[in-house]
Amino acid sequence: MYRKLKDGKVQCLTCAHKCVISKSKRGICYTRENVNGVLYALNYKKLIARNIDPIEKKPLYHFFPASFSYSIATVGCNFRCLFCQNADISQMPREQGIIYGEEVEPTTLVEDALRHRCKTISYTYTEPTIFLEYAYDVMKLAKERGIYNVFVSNGYMSEETIELLRGFLDAINVDLKAFNDRFYKEQCGGRLEPVLRNIELLKKQGVWVEVTTLLIPGLNDDPSELRELARFLQSVDPNIPWHISRFHPAYRVLNIPPTPLETLRRAREIGLSEGLRFVYTGNVPGDEGENTYCPECSTILIRRLGFSTQVLNLHGGRCKKCNTLIAGVWD
Repeated sequence: MYRKLKDGKVQCLTCAHKCVISKSKRGICYTRENVNGVLYALNYKKLIARNIDPIEKKPLYHFFPASFSYSIATVGCNFRCLFCQNADISQMPREQGIIYGEEVEPTTLVEDALRHRCKTISYTYTEPTIFLEYAYDVMKLAKERGIYNVFVSNGYMSEETIELLRGFLDAINVDLKAFNDRFYKEQCGGRLEPVLRNIELLKKQGVWVEVTTLLIPGLNDDPSELRELARFLQSVDPNIPWHISRFHPAYRVLNIPPTPLETLRRAREIGLSEGLRFVYTGNVPGDEGENTYCPECSTILIRRLGFSTQVLNLHGGRCKKCNTLIAGVWD
C-alpha cells in the first residue's frame, strides 16, 4: 500500500492523508516508517487490545443483533481527535514514541474467535486502517472459517484500501464526526470530503454501513448542520442507521459538559424528519431512542437497554405485525 518516489521517498496509499515520507521518517499515524525506501508497518501483529463485545457496542444495530464480536486493535491512529476516548492507545505512537503490543498471529485470533463462538471479528478501539496489513491477514482467514468482518472506523481510508477490502469487509460503522470541514481540521486533523466519499463507496461496494456522530455541545450540534448531515445520509440510503451519541469529557476536551438529553432527542427528530428510517440515541441507557421500530407501523422490533438486547417482533428480517422488510443483516 505504497509507491516509491524520487530521492528515497515513498507515498503511503493506506489512508486519505496519502503521506509522502522521507527516509527514516514516519507518516501522520506514526506507525509507518520509511526504511531506506521501503515502507514498514511497525504495528504489524502487535496487539494492544482484544475483547469479546456485544455487536451493539460497535455500535451496529442492524447487523446480527444480540451476537458477540471478537474485537481487536493495535496502537495508533491517523487522526488526533481532541476528544478521543481511547487516546491512551490511539495517540501512543505520536505522543510517547512507543509502539507497544503483544505479538499475536492472525491464525491465533481466528481460532480464538471460533472458540468463543463469535459471529464477527471487529477491528476497533483505534482506527483499523492504520493496522490494515494485520487486519487484512486476519480478515482473509476469518472469511475462510465463516466469520464476518467489521470495521469501526473514522472513514478516512483511501480508495485503494476500500478496493483491497472488497469481498472481505462485511460491515462498518463510520464515525461521521461533523458536517463541516473546519471541525475536521481543528478537532481531528483531517478533512470531511474523504469521509463522505467513502460512505458512498462502501455502500456501492455492498458493505453494510451504519454511521455514528458524537454530539459535542457548541462544536458540532448546530441543528442546521445536523439537518445537512441527515440529508446527506438520506441521499445515500435512507436505511443507513444513524447513531447520535452523547459526549462525555475526555482527553483534551474536559471543559465541555456532557451533551444534554434534549439535544440528542432533537437531533434524532431531525434525522427522522429528513427521511432516515432508523435514528438512534447512544450513551443514554434506557432512552427510547435505543430501540428499533418498524418504520411503517411503529411496532417495537428490538428493545435495548445499554448493551442488553431483546429481539421481539422481527422474524426473517421482517416486522411480525405488518411484514415490512427491515434493512439489515439478520440471522
